[in-house]
Amino acid sequence: TQNDEILRFVEFWKQRTGRLPEELIFDSKLTTYKNLNVLNQQGIAFITLRRRSLKMLREVHQEPASAWRRIELHGVSRIHKTPRIIDRKVTLKDYEGPLRQMIITDLGHEEPIFLLTNQLTSSPVKLIDRYAQRMIIENNIQDGIDFFHMDALSSAVAMKVNLDLQLTLMASSLYRLLSLRIGNGYQKAKSRHIFRDFVDATATLQITPNEFIVRFQKRAHNPLLVASNFNNIDIPIPWLGGKKLRFVFG
Repeated sequence: TQNDEILRFVEFWKQRTGRLPEELIFDSKLTTYKNLNVLNQQGIAFITLRRRSLKMLREVHQEPASAWRRIELHGVSRIHKTPRIIDRKVTLKDYEGPLRQMIITDLGHEEPIFLLTNQLTSSPVKLIDRYAQRMIIENNIQDGIDFFHMDALSSAVAMKVNLDLQLTLMASSLYRLLSLRIGNGYQKAKSRHIFRDFVDATATLQITPNEFIVRFQKRAHNPLLVASNFNNIDIPIPWLGGKKLRFVFG
């Protein structure tokens, strides 16, 4: 049933927001050409990958050098910024009207990438940069699963998938918020790196009638936490009788 998941997501989005999504970027395993046609009829812009067949790859390798043109990417941080593309309109079974197919090579993959979209006038650079953002999101999710290992084979605790995913995404999001607040290049750091520099620390806990005082030992990264105003946190905790939480560094 995974081929219809993209349509179920559209219905879910409409129920929650009252409108259809403006653009969807997704993996080719989640749909069919027939469902792409449904998205197009609903006025939803999409970008996806086309599944490569041996016949398609043979045809690409037979393309003359003059069929390719090189472009330069600007919106992504990567080594391969000057891929070659063949940008054409194609017709596919169960899809009404033309689809835009971009064949992309020299992008760090062994085989060419076949990108499909109903955005017929957008620039190739914009479309490739846009699709690359999907990979960044996937990498962040993979980082969360790898570090928090709730869904990994090595996890010692068996959990229901809904709770498992919720805890993983919550933890990953909290680390992202922490990295954004600290800044200084940590915005792009992986969760394991943030944990090592800031979370995996020794501290003493003092409990008074009115507050919890967490006193950290001197560490090289404490000045970054102080600069981020963590030493001035004074938060009452409702589920601990309203006692306040306070951090002291060094």
